[in-house]
Amino acid sequence: MDGRTDPPSEFPTPAPGVSVIMPVLDEERHLAEAVQSILAQDFAGEVEVVIALGPSSDRTDAIAADLVASDPRVRTVPNPTGRTPNGLNAAIAATTYDVIVRSDGHCVLPADYVRTAVETLARTGADNVGGVMAAEGESIFEQAVARAMTSRLGVGGATFHIGGEEGAVETVYLGSFRRAALERVGGYDESFLRAQDWEMNHRIRESGGQVWFTPDLRVSYRPRPDLRRLARQYFEYGRWRRVVMARHPETVTRASAVRYLAAPVAVLGVTAGTVAGIAGTIGPQWLRLGWSVPGAYAVLIVGGSAVTGRGLPAAAWVRLPLVYAAMHGAWGAGFLTSPRALRGR
Repeated sequence: MDGRTDPPSEFPTPAPGVSVIMPVLDEERHLAEAVQSILAQDFAGEVEVVIALGPSSDRTDAIAADLVASDPRVRTVPNPTGRTPNGLNAAIAATTYDVIVRSDGHCVLPADYVRTAVETLARTGADNVGGVMAAEGESIFEQAVARAMTSRLGVGGATFHIGGEEGAVETVYLGSFRRAALERVGGYDESFLRAQDWEMNHRIRESGGQVWFTPDLRVSYRPRPDLRRLARQYFEYGRWRRVVMARHPETVTRASAVRYLAAPVAVLGVTAGTVAGIAGTIGPQWLRLGWSVPGAYAVLIVGGSAVTGRGLPAAAWVRLPLVYAAMHGAWGAGFLTSPRALRGR
């Protein structure tokens, strides 16, 4: 479709059918719980679930097969690349209904999620609506990550992380879409292995559509269970945020630039300060002043953890500085080392 067409303000009575799409890869821990939360929705319309199966190395495929066998509303499609945008597009192509809700294999949707999403789409006329990524940890480490992911110190001021007032925004977590909007912009850009949500929401807004945030939509998100996977996640976030900035420089405002550059600047500062401090032990003593930079950063995250960690179990609280450091360091390193080949496509 070329150009913008006004969406209908209301859906068919009593409710439209809804297709929930879910790209998965190595999600044996939470897949069954995630799908059951969809099938148990308090919604009057028809609901189907389309799971795009990447090449998992765990029992994800077997669990998905059991879910398909136990409920005719669940189907699977192959996603041989394992890449998220490819899986999303494959799942969209296999869906039936005019409202498409994205979920993930580590998300648990509350019972009113689909109903609230459909009502918000109808009420606002938006092309995509979304809400809060409510990180909730199970293990001690996950609880520390969840607290960091819902604090300004950890993730900045994005409304889908920390909440906020209802209204038009740049992007939302997951998203509930009108099919017409996805068709208008051509679906997800499969060259964006991360940040594909932000990039497509940008194209929706550029085409005249609206992306809407409502705090009434909350999704329970299960954080990465260990430091290695958390660091890998945030490294990729940083790498692909730089790609977004390079390919869509018109979207970079002063406020967003400060937010996106904070972690890379911190990484450069801590690294330079540490190198200078070490050099000061064998060279000019004034170089030892470099230790003040990593020292100041350590004070920041330890002090910030003391404030943001209130209410956590002690074992999670003491892990919080390490979690902040991993998130900041990995994001900043990913941003700084983002390959030119990705940014120049």
